[in-house]
Amino acid sequence: MISKTSRRMLLILGLIAAMAAGYVADTVLHIGHGHKDNGETTPAEEKIQYTCSMHPFIIRDEPGQCPICGMDLTPMRPGTAQVAAPTERRIKHWLSPMDPLYIRDEPGQDYMGHDLVPVYEDDVAPGQIRIDPVTVQNMGLRTAPVEQRDLKRTIRTVGLVEYEEPRQFAVNSKIDGWVERLYVNETGQEVKKGQPLLDIYSPELVAAQQEYLLALRNRDRLATSSFPEIAAGGDRLLEASLTRLKYWDISDRQIAELTKTGQVQKSLTLYSPYSGVVTQKSVSEGMRIMSGTDLLQISDLSRVWVLADIFEFELPWVRPGLTATVELPFAAGPGREGKIVYLYPSVVGETRTTKARIEFDNPGQELRPGMYANVLIEAEPVKEVLAVPANAVLRSGKRQTVFVALGDGRFEPRTVTTGVSDDQGFIQVLAGLRLGEQVVTSAQFMLDSESKLQEAIQKMLAPAPQTQNGAADKALDDLF
Repeated sequence: MISKTSRRMLLILGLIAAMAAGYVADTVLHIGHGHKDNGETTPAEEKIQYTCSMHPFIIRDEPGQCPICGMDLTPMRPGTAQVAAPTERRIKHWLSPMDPLYIRDEPGQDYMGHDLVPVYEDDVAPGQIRIDPVTVQNMGLRTAPVEQRDLKRTIRTVGLVEYEEPRQFAVNSKIDGWVERLYVNETGQEVKKGQPLLDIYSPELVAAQQEYLLALRNRDRLATSSFPEIAAGGDRLLEASLTRLKYWDISDRQIAELTKTGQVQKSLTLYSPYSGVVTQKSVSEGMRIMSGTDLLQISDLSRVWVLADIFEFELPWVRPGLTATVELPFAAGPGREGKIVYLYPSVVGETRTTKARIEFDNPGQELRPGMYANVLIEAEPVKEVLAVPANAVLRSGKRQTVFVALGDGRFEPRTVTTGVSDDQGFIQVLAGLRLGEQVVTSAQFMLDSESKLQEAIQKMLAPAPQTQNGAADKALDDLF
């Protein structure tokens, strides 16, 4: 049997156990409802969600990576996942969906007939993107202002020394015959005007000399005739024989010698009509030649041309009249200065260049045809134009795009029209930007990818336009 003292001890232990059980139950009840005694929620008891800094609409209950860009998800601050009560959105302005520079204060249509779209004060305009400032810093994104400046360019290229085309001459024979002696028998040999070139034997020349002598004697015999017509006929016959000899390049001195001696020469000498250097020789002693055959090529080197290669993208900088400096690789000291006198109208297919012609006097023949030369052309500056760094422009083949930084993490892709580019890395902007705007100069490809992704998402989520028959236009090309 249990004693009275033992029963009292068991009763006391039971009361203690009941009190402990009630305290635990009350504590569990408070934890389960997430409240303290004062009815408030502790930060540790709230559920943490994760989002992508590049794509804020991606929200997950657990950490991981963004399914779009693969970046690590970042925890959201408590309360950011809660949806705020809807408020009235205020319209900031209206703009064209095709031209971001077309902005109006009231709804309507742009110059292309498109309906203007609203831009709210708390939202980004269509086509714009918004990126978290921390992500912008991690991307290493840099900007530069659209500024007004002078663009300068020095074109450095190579040139080739060439003969001056109007000073190249061909020597040929106007009659058939044989070369009995060749006085100029080397390529590169210098000749002077009036210098003998070769002796030619031609039966036709022999016959022409004989006819001339007969006409000369006949004129002298008929000069004493009492009939003026007969005397005049003798003069006309002599003149025709003389003209024939001159047309065959027989010199006046040779004709005078023939008239004086009255002796027919078997061969006659052809003299050089020009001064220069023999650049081509196509005749040898003893060769039979035909009328019209080129025998020698003579070039005058007192003036030469330098033909400089100008690439297509440099053509806007080059025009006739600009000063060009030509430097020879082997020559010390300053180069020669000349003027661009002509810009050829065609492009060489192999090099995609146009030739610019520079003319030089060459009294000492230092410039030899075939030489390579370095050419520097100081182009005239393009003054006071809008310009941005050239690396700010994205070229897709069909258009040129820059990203304009609007502040507060907002960026807008802008189609621009560009002009010339200078040596300092700047490019002229003809249309699409305003003075003072900030353009992105690095990490544009990431912005371009984000812009295209958001554009595609907006098009897919937007209601499909209705046709006149009420059917939806399902053209897939409109999504991209």
